[in-house]
Amino acid sequence: MSLFKKIAAALSLALAIPLAHASGGGFPLDHFPTEKLTDQGALQNGAKLFVNYCLNCHGASSMRYNRLGDIGISEDQIRKNLLFTAEKVGEPMKIAMAPADAKGWFGALPPDLSVISRARASGDGSGADWLYTYLRSYYRDGTRPTGWNNALFENVGMPHVFWELQGSRGVTIEEIKAVKDPKTGNPVGYNKVTVSFDPAGVRSEKTDKLEGAHHHESKSVSLGKAEGGMLSQAAYDEAVADLVAYLTYMSDPSAKTRMRLGVWVLLFLGLFTIFAWWLNREYWKDVK
Repeated sequence: MSLFKKIAAALSLALAIPLAHASGGGFPLDHFPTEKLTDQGALQNGAKLFVNYCLNCHGASSMRYNRLGDIGISEDQIRKNLLFTAEKVGEPMKIAMAPADAKGWFGALPPDLSVISRARASGDGSGADWLYTYLRSYYRDGTRPTGWNNALFENVGMPHVFWELQGSRGVTIEEIKAVKDPKTGNPVGYNKVTVSFDPAGVRSEKTDKLEGAHHHESKSVSLGKAEGGMLSQAAYDEAVADLVAYLTYMSDPSAKTRMRLGVWVLLFLGLFTIFAWWLNREYWKDVK
């Protein structure tokens, strides 16, 4: 093998490893409704949900309250309705809970959400897709300390803060596992393990032996219908989409302005190119 081929193979392997890790696997991501990103009403509702439900535990240290003016919220509205963890609108969105208490209760300090929408992007989808799916994938699990689990983020430490809005639901998890020979470690058969949680979080398990050899290890998660929430499933999905739209905006508040200026810059460059070409032609036409 030539040196060039060796270098190319090494680079391909180096690039494939992080991409495989980033893409993840298992629970599929739902598509976030991107039209929410340009809906000022949705962004404002998302900001309200963020302050009332998320800012109790999660900070947004890179975001200042006065930047909410970019989505049509006045400073007076900020002071009256959103300024719970600070005294001035120019202050960052600080966590309402003491960091020491958060670490003691949850085992770790809840992450800052300033750029969470960017951080969760992967080969499976955008960060907005991940957040939209995650906040709609909670189910009751009586075996967990918080009483909740998540189909996308298994054994998550964060409780379901929106459970009053969505209600509770169960889940069915089917996993095909190989039965291996204790001496050789080779598969000698397959079992299907079905674990279910009802809407109250009560766990049940059943194991069935699979016949035949045409099986492979896999896992599927089927969420049940949410029950007992203050909102219908459609209304809850809308609320989550509003929140995710705000989290996406918060990760890059200047994105809209930058895109608008980008159009004018491209128009200027196009016009400048025409004049430069014309000037070049006039300059060289008499040169022999």
